Amino acid sequence: MTAWLSDWYPWIKALHIISVIAWMTGMLYLPRLFVYHAESEPGSQQSETFKVMERRLLRAIINPAMIASFVFGIALLATPGIAEWDAGWLWVKLACVVIGLGGIHGLLSRWRRAFAEDRNTHSVRFYRYMNEVPTVLMIVIVVMVVVRPF
Repeated sequence: MTAWLSDWYPWIKALHIISVIAWMTGMLYLPRLFVYHAESEPGSQQSETFKVMERRLLRAIINPAMIASFVFGIALLATPGIAEWDAGWLWVKLACVVIGLGGIHGLLSRWRRAFAEDRNTHSVRFYRYMNEVPTVLMIVIVVMVVVRPF
């Protein structure tokens, strides 16, 4: 039933990489927008501009890229002979993607909504630190996939 995935494997892998790049781009840029937005006065023209930018980034790029990343990632896992289910690196990677990146994605969505409603409670420093979380997760994921340390 899943044998056709083997024929399409290079395309699925390419589409997975493309969607991950798009997802990570947005996940790295949105917290940076939050840094600048947190510095602006609620209700100001600058704040309203950031609201539009953040909403469009999340809805037009980050959300679709995350969905595509998961769809193509699941297709890769379903491809016969590809997934090494007994390998520790795969489980670390999956945990970092699902729990780590999925979790930060949810938090970014929540914080965007708070900004949209002029009820942000976090500092500029907080968003600067949170801007590093997707980067650290990305490093762990890439090392797991490329180096496969265990």
